[in-house]
Amino acid sequence: MTRPTFLDTRDYEGLIAPPARRIPRILDAFATFRLATGFACRALIALALGSVPSTSAVAQGAGAAVPVSIAVAQRANVPVFAIGLGTVRPFNSVTITARVDGEIKKLGFAEGQEVREGDVLVELDAAPLEAALAQAQAGEMKDQALLSNAKLDFERAQRLSATGSGTTQQLDTTKSLVAQLQAALKADQAAVAAAKTQLDYTRIKAPISGRVGLRLVDLGNIVRAGAPSGILTINQLRPISVEFDLRADAMQTMRAGMAKGAVTALALDNNDREIARGKVVVVDNQINVSTGTVRFKAEFANENESLWPGQFVTVRVLLAELSDVVTVPLTAVLRGPDGPYAFVVDGSSKAQKRPLKVGFSNKELAVIDVGLRPGERVITEGQYRVVSGSLVRAIAPEGSEQDARP
Repeated sequence: MTRPTFLDTRDYEGLIAPPARRIPRILDAFATFRLATGFACRALIALALGSVPSTSAVAQGAGAAVPVSIAVAQRANVPVFAIGLGTVRPFNSVTITARVDGEIKKLGFAEGQEVREGDVLVELDAAPLEAALAQAQAGEMKDQALLSNAKLDFERAQRLSATGSGTTQQLDTTKSLVAQLQAALKADQAAVAAAKTQLDYTRIKAPISGRVGLRLVDLGNIVRAGAPSGILTINQLRPISVEFDLRADAMQTMRAGMAKGAVTALALDNNDREIARGKVVVVDNQINVSTGTVRFKAEFANENESLWPGQFVTVRVLLAELSDVVTVPLTAVLRGPDGPYAFVVDGSSKAQKRPLKVGFSNKELAVIDVGLRPGERVITEGQYRVVSGSLVRAIAPEGSEQDARP
């Protein structure tokens, strides 16, 4: 006969215990779970932050020294530049149009060609104007013959009048006819000159030296005098101009520099590389009230044609030069609620926060008016892991670490 199996109620006390006894145990288990979860979360956060120490740990000097990059404050001469966006413009630009009507018989240029002043670019059909010139010359010759005959008649009338054989009226009539024919001859000469000028207009010449663009009218087309579209365009590229805008507060400094001599202007490409060097030649006569800027024009020799009309460039103008000033890399200067500051490394390799007064800065360095002396060392990288009193060590540019002590 099978013996019955009895449960030991001590093993299941938590399950069969009355509610009054189960609640405290459940609360204890929940508290234990919260404590374990908190430790796990803190461990994950610490793992994510890596080796970043806490502020209190750094302040107390706990752990190893913080690796940073260090630079030395130095005295230097710093040029002060004004920078603006400019557009390249041709020094002169001419749209060639016909001054007489006619068919294009010959094109004396190639698209993109360099031409010189006086070169024949286009020849129009000259036949109609040659005929007009011949007609004007014929009229001149006719009036010249009539004038010669009238002068002979006038001389005969004078002789007859002197002997009493002729009348005064006849003398006055021949004299008036001579004057009329002289005036007619002058008109004929003017007509001949006008016809020659019109004939010269059939040979269109380059008014300036420069580079030809794409032709706007093809061979064989009939062009009209003064057509707005023109036949071609010539741009003068050597020298060339760049128009750019600067803040209005730079105008007085610019004008003062121009009064002393040439103000140097540099044209830079998108990578801030210098592509041309010239001088500022014009300051516009008014300030743009909508932008608060003034337009300037700089002139460049452009011998290698590195500048091209329509090109966008960055123009950097030398306004002044700061002599013998204290400078540090720009990355050493930080911004805080109380203004700019930097971490200065003392002789014991500890960083100290020091407020600064920055007089000027560019993309590479900052000029310090107050707060630093030449020879003092400042942290340029790694400041986010440093507070006042932190022990630091310098990292050489090639990556090898060295002591921050001088």
